[in-house]
Amino acid sequence: MVSETVSTFDCEMMSKAIQLAQKAIYSCPPNPAVGCVICREGEIIGEGYTRPTGNNHAEIEALMNCSNPKGADVYVTLEPCSHIGRTGACTKALIKAQVKRVFISMIDPNPLVSGKGIQALKDAGIDVVLGLMEETARSINRKFIKFITEGKPWVTVKIAASIDGRTAMESGESKWITSSGSRADVQKIRASHSAIITGIKTILMDDPSLDVRIDPEDLQVSDPIKKPCKVVVDSNFSIPNSAKIFKTEGEVIIATLRGKQQMEKSKIFSKNNVKVLFFDSSNDQVPIHDLLDELAKLKISSVLVEAGATLTGSFVAGSLIDELVCYFAPKIFGDSALPMFKLPIKNIDSHLALSLKELRHIGSDIRMTFAPDKDY
Repeated sequence: MVSETVSTFDCEMMSKAIQLAQKAIYSCPPNPAVGCVICREGEIIGEGYTRPTGNNHAEIEALMNCSNPKGADVYVTLEPCSHIGRTGACTKALIKAQVKRVFISMIDPNPLVSGKGIQALKDAGIDVVLGLMEETARSINRKFIKFITEGKPWVTVKIAASIDGRTAMESGESKWITSSGSRADVQKIRASHSAIITGIKTILMDDPSLDVRIDPEDLQVSDPIKKPCKVVVDSNFSIPNSAKIFKTEGEVIIATLRGKQQMEKSKIFSKNNVKVLFFDSSNDQVPIHDLLDELAKLKISSVLVEAGATLTGSFVAGSLIDELVCYFAPKIFGDSALPMFKLPIKNIDSHLALSLKELRHIGSDIRMTFAPDKDY
């Protein structure tokens, strides 16, 4: 809820800040994507957004692009930071600039900041208006919010299927179910995640590159896209040296079980800039919960799962998904084709309930986005 009455102009300026924040989602993780606009007497006199990790925050960018911010109004999508990390505290910069008012969409969920930035501004005599376009700001940073509050990566599962819910023929043949438009859209989703997870069966059957084949210009951004790392769940460490994922940009992580064979093979791959994570297991499968914990330690704040029915089913069965993106093509494959998930559901009462968040037409396909009922 907005803490005081705002004008139409205020809403327009925060909407502009939201648009700027969206430019940062492909380059700033694990940091939040933030946009900032500085105005005086109905004119924009400075603007900016979060630059890649280790560079300026949105407020600093906006102030640097503003010749005289004294007495101006500031619109920012996230509470300005009050601590010094790799960059200086944004609250101190705003106070030094002697701005008049600061409109903030949402409180920063980071315990190092939460509420402290707002209080610092108020203590300096700067008026603070909180909650303008909060829901939209939270949606942009939903991955960051989960990562900073729970210490686990946001999990998106992506599936391409026929309208009868089939993802491949029994032989494994699956290229291409959906249209070129849907496949181009997937590139945007890949670019907005820190890692892409797949299984060894997908590697052996399809040999995907799992790279991001889209340019910054296509996303209307200027900063380089932060390449997601590629994670292969491979219990027996059976991935071949010739796999395409080793030939494209981005770090490769192999998640395997702790065993003599795996330890020996890891020595070969460690020379090729491949990280190997070893896990203990009682069922000969890499424990997905533990894998996500290890990825979080590596500052991987979001993962996109592009895998077969078994691995995808493991994420669903473990209640680990935050978002399910399904591309449905107007095709019917029949009951001999493979399903979207392999799940041990025996009765209706054991079903997983999801809410439809978005439905979009992409050429001849339909993209449907679902999410479990939980808030971030």
